[in-house]
Amino acid sequence: MNPASAFFEESARCLKQSSLFSGLVASAIEDIVTRCRRETWKRRRQLPMEETWQRFHILLSGRVRLSRSNPESGRMITLFLLGPGEPFCIFSLLDGKAHEVMLETLDDVTLLSLPMSEARLWLDEHPEFNRKLLPYLGEQMCSLAGLASDLALHDTETRLARLILRHVDANTTDQHATPRLINDLSHEFLAEMIGSVRVVVNRQLQHWKQEGIVDAHRGHLEVEALQELARRAEEQPHKALA
Repeated sequence: MNPASAFFEESARCLKQSSLFSGLVASAIEDIVTRCRRETWKRRRQLPMEETWQRFHILLSGRVRLSRSNPESGRMITLFLLGPGEPFCIFSLLDGKAHEVMLETLDDVTLLSLPMSEARLWLDEHPEFNRKLLPYLGEQMCSLAGLASDLALHDTETRLARLILRHVDANTTDQHATPRLINDLSHEFLAEMIGSVRVVVNRQLQHWKQEGIVDAHRGHLEVEALQELARRAEEQPHKALA
């Protein structure tokens, strides 16, 4: 991207505000933005990873889901839900391989994109980024491990409660909270994030609504009793409320 572009400063600002790129010197952020091109993708665009893995992408706005599905049963599981400032194709960046993952845009999205070779060159030239990248990769691996253990060890109510809590700001000091990234998703989508089906998730949310734990209706989800939701997740009370 040309530094004279009207979008250059906006793109650099988004990276500076992201947890992955924050703390880097301005010249490193400006360097990667210069190597990128800015793209816009329409909502509900679906792309198999073999069509995207040769480029590294960083979201500037909107949300992207990475998922896997069983073509025989039609069942789908969401692996990652990404928001602004987060990258995707990061595993391909590290191992140089395509992975069996489907990418779907949940909103109209804006992103930065650059060839994998350029991304690896930028990594070589800015080794200080590894101090941010390694913890981020650790979080991604923990997320996958948590998903696997939830599917194997917990019932639907517990899995749904854990999903919502993972998207609540840890600094929340109130019983009321708006989950980040997932508050406007359909019940079918929420079900695909916990390995369930829409009718089961809908029934559970309606039950919690009657108990005053959540306010849930089409395209809207709010937590009304955060402490009780934490109890349903079989966890200690939300740390910010303890």
